[in-house]
Amino acid sequence: MTKFLFAILVSVGTAQAFAQAWPARTLRMVVAFPPGGPTDVAARVVSQKLAERLGQPVIVDNRPGAAGNIGMEAVARAAPDGYTFLYGNTALVTNPFTYKVSWDPLSDFAPVSQVASATFVLLVNPGFAPRTVPDLIALAKAKPSEITCAHAGSLPQIGCELLRTLGQINITAVPYKGQAAAVGDVVSGQVNLVFDVQFTATGAVRSGRARAIATANPRRGVGPFGDLPTMGETLPGFEIDGWHAIVAPARTPREVVLRMNQEVRAILTEPETNKRLAEAGLEPAPSPIEEFGETLKRDLAKYGRIIREAGIKAE
Repeated sequence: MTKFLFAILVSVGTAQAFAQAWPARTLRMVVAFPPGGPTDVAARVVSQKLAERLGQPVIVDNRPGAAGNIGMEAVARAAPDGYTFLYGNTALVTNPFTYKVSWDPLSDFAPVSQVASATFVLLVNPGFAPRTVPDLIALAKAKPSEITCAHAGSLPQIGCELLRTLGQINITAVPYKGQAAAVGDVVSGQVNLVFDVQFTATGAVRSGRARAIATANPRRGVGPFGDLPTMGETLPGFEIDGWHAIVAPARTPREVVLRMNQEVRAILTEPETNKRLAEAGLEPAPSPIEEFGETLKRDLAKYGRIIREAGIKAE
């Protein structure tokens, strides 16, 4: 037996032994955002189910700050030993264009699986006259710069900019440090509109504190706002397809990534999981590893182009 063949056999044997022994201790699921938000809520649902299936605790570790960059960097720099993962969202592919980050979404992370898609909704103050996107565009053209669009985070800001560029209107984008404050000022009438995730938009609309005009997802029929028109019906090309996903540090053993992908996809077939994700305004969207890897590449290119063309910068 040659040394080369012997080395291959040893490597395969070691990998198989590792896969059989994993997991042997607690896993850590880093969430780069504060407790209580949609990313955190969904991460806890999935982590609880993973713990049941893997037979080891899965601890949610909130690492908020810098629009999610602190938590994402922590995972990018973590040991690739199969015990640290990131439950993240689309900020993974938008932040590199709006912040100076020390990690790369493609080379510093190993894709595990997409978990869910997140619907964005265009909310306005109940007293705001326009009731449709065409009405909104008409008013903005009649009153240049008077309509204000609140935003906090990359995708809500992209929503404001797409409305401005695709609608060929002059609106004023108003930056906020947090999405709750942005929505709060729409509710109070300080600003006119905001693109918000379904998770928080639902409560504001049901209570009558805000009114939903359209969704920013690619198609109708998703969640409690499924009967609303999409932004793309009036403005072709308008699409904000937010997602949640799990990634691991680059060079995490392939056997671990495959097992995690298998378990996540199984979890997302369970009615209880789907119900709890739906309550967080999310639609389950499991994917094979390679498919999610292509999503990362596609969205990195797409949002990079939008952000550059619109001149979006971190506020």
